[in-house]
Amino acid sequence: MVIVGGGHNGLVAAGYLGRAGLRVLVLERLGHVGGAAVSERAFAGVDARLSRYSYLVSLLPRRILAELGVRVELRRRRISSYTPWERDGRVGGLLVDGGDERRTAGSFRELTGGEREFAAWREFYGMTGRVAERVFPSLTEPLPSRAQLRARVDDPVAWAELFEEPLGVALERRFADDVVRGVVLTDALIGTFSHAHDPSLRQNRCFLYHVVGGGTGDWDVPVGGMGAVTGALAEAARAGGAELRTGCEVVSVDPGGAAGPAEVGYLDADGVERRVGARWVLCNAAPAELERLVGGAGGGEPAPEGAQLKVNMLLRRLPRLRDGAVDARDAFGGTFHVAESYRELEGAYREAVAGRLPSPAPSEIYCHSLADRSILGPGVPEGAQTLTLFGLQLPARLFAGDPEGVREAALAGVLGTLDGVLAEPLADCLAVDVRGRPCLEVRGPLDLEADLRLPGGNIFHRDLAFPFAGEGPDAGRWGVGTGWPRVLVCGAGAVRGGGVSGIPGHNAAMAVLGR
Repeated sequence: MVIVGGGHNGLVAAGYLGRAGLRVLVLERLGHVGGAAVSERAFAGVDARLSRYSYLVSLLPRRILAELGVRVELRRRRISSYTPWERDGRVGGLLVDGGDERRTAGSFRELTGGEREFAAWREFYGMTGRVAERVFPSLTEPLPSRAQLRARVDDPVAWAELFEEPLGVALERRFADDVVRGVVLTDALIGTFSHAHDPSLRQNRCFLYHVVGGGTGDWDVPVGGMGAVTGALAEAARAGGAELRTGCEVVSVDPGGAAGPAEVGYLDADGVERRVGARWVLCNAAPAELERLVGGAGGGEPAPEGAQLKVNMLLRRLPRLRDGAVDARDAFGGTFHVAESYRELEGAYREAVAGRLPSPAPSEIYCHSLADRSILGPGVPEGAQTLTLFGLQLPARLFAGDPEGVREAALAGVLGTLDGVLAEPLADCLAVDVRGRPCLEVRGPLDLEADLRLPGGNIFHRDLAFPFAGEGPDAGRWGVGTGWPRVLVCGAGAVRGGGVSGIPGHNAAMAVLGR
């Protein structure tokens, strides 16, 4: 049994298969396992371990952790989101406080002048919560048909709004306020280049995976950083008997056939080419990467494309807000939305389609260290905080001609837009490393392609699929099948893939074990 790629899904698969008594070899190109779910010291001489790529957890089932004996702490954020706004000379912010409904209702009232929008908000997220309760358990079960999942949802309105008609239809029907509509829509555009009325429903699929996690839709902070999660998964895989080899780049996969074994060619840590036979090959890399490894010409799918800018920062202190009514620790403790009203998100999409960087540049920010100081070493000053910024509507195509120049321009765009809602420039709050440089790291989609072999920088490996059978090629009983009987997908490109979930790894292992 060979697993190509030591990301978190490959480690989950290795843990299950090793415990079942199979001989498992994991081959990882980089010098460490974890893939995109790692913690690293990104700034020279600064003891701050940032979740460099992936940074929050929602879709990882507690069941997987329990079955593999993995002990990690996922800490709930009290504040869901904060969205600055300015109207008629008034400055404020929409604060969604998961621990105080009256405070949230008051924040909606201040923005909209009435009770209607908050009532619509409660009704909409009550509906998505009921869908989450019914859909999330199915993600680690054999792949249902569309009809079976629809029966499980058992709500014609929810099914129509989430699975059949563009999400914008529901948002415009349910909500009247531009800011409120935008806050909802952001979950449909994380790493997904789309718009509210996209007939492909790409935005609906992204939204669904963002609201069903854990059966609640909550997004939690991994204590110790994302590397603590994959570190524990790696320990579980080794404890189950799996062998993890790093610095080993897979260069070819011979998929074999129904009667004969597959074979994997790789370069070991010394650069020596080796080959290993396998009854099964599980690919934790993107499907497009698997196509390349087997020497294929592609499966007829559009080339994957990411659409995000990731900025990691360390601040000496949190910046002051123009909205003096909200403490910065509350504002940055959840998801801080910048230029993400409904109109701004639509305008950003149209500008990007036209080949221009969006202005204003939409982004969302969160502060890991407010929930978990353990990622900051003793040498980091007490008031220092991390910030993670995720820019939206920035497709890889914009970066193709001049990756470095466009990356710098995109960075200036998101930081300039952020400065517009602050009472002081963010640059005044940035910490510096031992060489005197600002503690700021920026990665665009093409950087993610180079760093992690994500085609087009797509963080989901390819477009997300609805979690039922019948969309695209037959992926088999567990949603992990390929055109080769001895090769399975165990990464984010599987049906029911995407995010830090372990679900594709679990499902590929179940397919191998025939459960």
